[in-house]
Amino acid sequence: MRFLITGGAGFIGHNVVRQLEQLDHECFIIDSATDYGFVPKDELSYLISARKNRIRSSVHYLDLRDHSKVETIFKTFGHTCDAVIHLASFPRQKVVNQNPIWGSEVMSTALVKLLELTKISRIPKFVYISSSMVYGDFTDDVREDTVCNPQGQYGIMKLMGEHLVKDYHRRGCFDYTIIRPSAVYGELDVEDRVVSKFMLSAMRGQTLKVNGAGETLDFTYVEDAARGIMQAALSGNANNNTYNITKSHSYSLLDAAQLAVKIAGKGNIEVRNKDTDFPSRGALNIDAARKDFGFDPKVDVEEGFQRYHNWFKGDPFWQSKI
Repeated sequence: MRFLITGGAGFIGHNVVRQLEQLDHECFIIDSATDYGFVPKDELSYLISARKNRIRSSVHYLDLRDHSKVETIFKTFGHTCDAVIHLASFPRQKVVNQNPIWGSEVMSTALVKLLELTKISRIPKFVYISSSMVYGDFTDDVREDTVCNPQGQYGIMKLMGEHLVKDYHRRGCFDYTIIRPSAVYGELDVEDRVVSKFMLSAMRGQTLKVNGAGETLDFTYVEDAARGIMQAALSGNANNNTYNITKSHSYSLLDAAQLAVKIAGKGNIEVRNKDTDFPSRGALNIDAARKDFGFDPKVDVEEGFQRYHNWFKGDPFWQSKI
């Protein structure tokens, strides 16, 4: 099969591409390689190069807001593709809060352009990567039919994107699959993310700042998340459905910080008040993904954190930063 993948050179995206390539599928990649206003220049340059070295597919670096260039890519490759996998997005709520207009241009306006081009190109399937943030506050075992009550513009725009995708299907344009991941972490992520910050701070012997000791996340190792996205993209059973793709196990921020300190053998912890910009979250139920396309996440938090630590220790770029 042939896939047009936006954000295909990103953290999750390049892992999806790697796994598709291992099954001999062909990928055409659009990626902006943006710093989102917070990734240091040297880190971004390193990540772009290191991620590209792990995949065979060519990457077309362009901004999704440049609609004419996006249209050219679709005109060149779209008519041959079996599906679009749309991973390109602003990465989290804090970045959208700092740049809400830019965020809307990428997460909303650019999405509508992609949906229009998918329709015009007669591509039969659109896979939309949403977020667990669409649920708002939730505890464990939340299912896909739970009423969504997002808090903040990031979750609101992700949920709006889901409705836009479904409306194109309602109009007979193409099939869709919606994926809701949660707290994805692992090799070649940016430093300014919770697990990366915990692990690197511990390895440097610094203070890990925990915003709410009792707050939990459904931490998901990147290879598991990518595998679930790939399986959903390949499965006809996933057509016109929404799926949680997570480890399905809640783990407190305090426990995560303590685990990072234990693995690194140094560091200390400061517990602060909960960040009110973020909803309280637990574990997501993944029964539907297990049933429909055999999703079975393998890496628990303890193993995933250890893998991440070992990778940091063996990576020259990060060793120079530690």
